[in-house]
Amino acid sequence: MRIGAVFPQLEIGSDPAAIRGWVETVEGAGYTHALAYDHVLGADPANRPRWQGYTDKSLFHEVFVLFGYLAAITHHLELVTGVLVLPQRETALVAKQAAEVDVLSRGRLRLGVGIGWNHVEYQALGVPFERRGARLTEQVDVLRKLWADPVISYQGRFHEIEEAGLNPMPGRQIPIWFGGGADAVLRRTGRIGDGWMPQVPPDEKAKASVDRLRAYAVEAGRDPADVGIEPRLTLAQVPEKDWPGYVDAWRELGATHFCVNTMGLGLRSPDDHAAVLRDVLPLVTN
Repeated sequence: MRIGAVFPQLEIGSDPAAIRGWVETVEGAGYTHALAYDHVLGADPANRPRWQGYTDKSLFHEVFVLFGYLAAITHHLELVTGVLVLPQRETALVAKQAAEVDVLSRGRLRLGVGIGWNHVEYQALGVPFERRGARLTEQVDVLRKLWADPVISYQGRFHEIEEAGLNPMPGRQIPIWFGGGADAVLRRTGRIGDGWMPQVPPDEKAKASVDRLRAYAVEAGRDPADVGIEPRLTLAQVPEKDWPGYVDAWRELGATHFCVNTMGLGLRSPDDHAAVLRDVLPLVTN
């Protein structure tokens, strides 16, 4: 099982040297990948009394720019979006940005995508919130076609491309994983996804979701073993004594990848996040 680290962007700040120190420690410790969340805008809750979730005070580095920076200072670390809110972004531009990161990192990008939840963000980016699921499914088709052929034509519900293509191209199909726990996500992943990114504990409900995912893959004529699974351990939400068991339980459910999140522990600096990740890795790999 490949073990990755969540980039603590809500708590890491904006100092490039601190970001560099974090990622160099993570790679040096032996983690296989770094995963970053995605949001473009945060909503001001001042006049939204029932607002829940991230706000304008939540710091989010733009993932493709961040990965361009990380690609230049790492050697083997896979760079993972977990997840990119794909429907609120323009598809051809995402294809271009992802291809560029993959080229500059020599094939180290993995694109986790999801539909998101922030309707304020969708509004600001000029994309209808209600049709995001259908848009995402078509987007994946467009991305893969743009990465496969130098020139394509495409006529769909949300996209129209006439004899155009990317340059440079990534030279491969960048893996696309899906985040979320709804049955529609499991069905979509089983049908067209390279992997699934759950954020739930390894309990009976998680086992049922894994079973449904595998059934959907079989239904689509695919080998379930070809669909990866990457759950996440948020250290602040699980007692320390249970960390190894949490990872082992997900391994038994078939997880192929795993990610460790240090945000929420009250750590004071990027160095503290990196140090915890360095110390935790032996605990979750034994």
